[in-house]
Amino acid sequence: MTTTRDIRESGEDPITMLTAYDAPTAEVVEAAGVDVILVGDSMGNAVLGHDSTLPVTVDEVQSRTAAVARATTEPLVVADMPFLSFGVSETDSVENAGQMLKQADADAVKLECGPHTVETTERLVELGIPVMAHLGLTPQHVNQLGGYHRQGTDSDAAAELLELAEAHEAAGAFSLVLEHVPANLAADVTAALEIPTIGIGAGPETDGQVLVITDVLGLSERTPPFAAEFGDVREEMTTAVESFREAVEDGSFPAEEHSHYESDVGDVY
Repeated sequence: MTTTRDIRESGEDPITMLTAYDAPTAEVVEAAGVDVILVGDSMGNAVLGHDSTLPVTVDEVQSRTAAVARATTEPLVVADMPFLSFGVSETDSVENAGQMLKQADADAVKLECGPHTVETTERLVELGIPVMAHLGLTPQHVNQLGGYHRQGTDSDAAAELLELAEAHEAAGAFSLVLEHVPANLAADVTAALEIPTIGIGAGPETDGQVLVITDVLGLSERTPPFAAEFGDVREEMTTAVESFREAVEDGSFPAEEHSHYESDVGDVY
């Protein structure tokens, strides 16, 4: 079983992390040997039909985290704290994050970070709630950022990101996600920290990589420029569904082997 300590002390072995939002997908991810499963608020875009992550609720993340945790034993399961579930008040932050561990059996939580989450991280860690920090592009700030743009692209922004990374490390975060930042900045942050960095659109010099599962599988209609499709499950699903429809329409399904007749049941009409 992978623990937060294993991730923190991963050394030279690259960390692999994928999102999953349901038990069958989580089982596949575990069978492939992936280290960490993130039950991301990316479920808003990926599987719930929203245009952003903002509508995702604590209950939705908790329910899907519980499903992933029930289906797996080896990967570290990280619950993504959704918009306004943390950082507004200490009481709510602790309660919401704590429920992910108590009720959904998560191993840790992830926070989209800024200056306001340093104290939150410290308090959660004090109470025994492991925190994965997240800097760079933070999709919960999409309205403030004006879109999903690359972050840390000038010297001031880069220095601020590094300062925040070091602050969250000092506050007790066990790892840091860096999203959509220049590769050279991600390399500098990685070199500056003792905790591992996990990149998404952050180049090859982080300590690990994470992607959204629907992008990896080829299920997304639009794949971000920093992601890659490693399969074409959308095409496979389309073929299977069309084959089902055709089989029903032409009468070949259900066939004799799919049906059962009970001799003790007489005519009832």
